Amino acid sequence: MHAQSRVRTVLHSLIDMANDRRAAIDPSADRPVYKQLADLIRADIEAGKLTPGQRLPAEGDYVEEFGISRDSVRRAMAVLRGEGLIVTELRGSRVRDAAEADVIQVTPGTQVTARMPTEPERKRLGVAEGVPILVITEPDGQTRLLPADQTIIETSGTSDQNG
Repeated sequence: MHAQSRVRTVLHSLIDMANDRRAAIDPSADRPVYKQLADLIRADIEAGKLTPGQRLPAEGDYVEEFGISRDSVRRAMAVLRGEGLIVTELRGSRVRDAAEADVIQVTPGTQVTARMPTEPERKRLGVAEGVPILVITEPDGQTRLLPADQTIIETSGTSDQNG
């Protein structure tokens, strides 16, 4: 009987923890559900609960854990991809390793814009669906397309002509 009591106590603790986590997302709040989920995942990454290279739970796991729609999960993942915190591949999403990003130096006069890729661009660049691309146009007119979730832009020089 004593062992059953301990098992019951552990189960109740696990259920309480799951309910606490589910309560972390409030559908009646002013902040959209997908942003609340993105906030929770971001906090887990920043706290080291999710480490570089670690796979995130599947969409369905988030749906079940938080009682939210699959669309909300997808939108949260898109936010985190846009922030460069996660990478989405065919097998799911994982926490990005900072060393994975390409660092691109741009000079004054270079235009950098972000947009969603066309299907051929997405396939050519190997970009997951929902990930934007960066269009980098140099002053000489040369244009490069790069996955936004795998690129860090650094500026060099100054646009202030007076020093």
